[in-house]
Amino acid sequence: AYRSGIFPWYSEGEPILWWSPSQRAVFRSDGVHLSQRLRRRLRHSGWTVRADSAFGQVVTGCAAPRTGQSGGTWITAEMQAAYARMHHLGHAHSIEVFDGDGRLVGGLFGLAVGRMFCGDSMYSACSGASSLALAVLAQRLRDWGWPHIDAQVPNAHTRRLGVEVWSRERYLAALADARDQPCLIGSWSNAFGEFPAEELA
Repeated sequence: AYRSGIFPWYSEGEPILWWSPSQRAVFRSDGVHLSQRLRRRLRHSGWTVRADSAFGQVVTGCAAPRTGQSGGTWITAEMQAAYARMHHLGHAHSIEVFDGDGRLVGGLFGLAVGRMFCGDSMYSACSGASSLALAVLAQRLRDWGWPHIDAQVPNAHTRRLGVEVWSRERYLAALADARDQPCLIGSWSNAFGEFPAEELA
């Protein structure tokens, strides 16, 4: 499904629904923008960013109810198990933000499809953590020669971070170029390294 530009999105208790929207949210790996206010906070945050060291915790965090959000989550226990399997096979990855005491404060997860990173969900236990995870992911992907991050559907938060809205046809063409390119299968921990937040400040 991901190789065809299709992703799951539904509510608990519904059948699994799959989507390929007419408008697709896409980040260029050189196009994620953090606000000056957040950059100032990062200078003294003590936060660090890593990959694939707490995949299950990130998925659980993404599945937790959001403040002011009604209804359930599409990241059900069944879906969590499916993503854990994909992580075990080396295709699903998490980007994690830790505070100075080593506590997980946010992150994101998604699937690598060739050289397209298909982002599924992000969360912040501390304000700004998911934005930092996205910005560091974009920088690492740019270093690796990966041009795009699929963000599925646009919203106010991703628009502030610099997301572009593409037609389905444009996205599928970019995916077709990327999905059969060689990629890094397996854990990203070593290749990704540890990124101090102040480097983005």
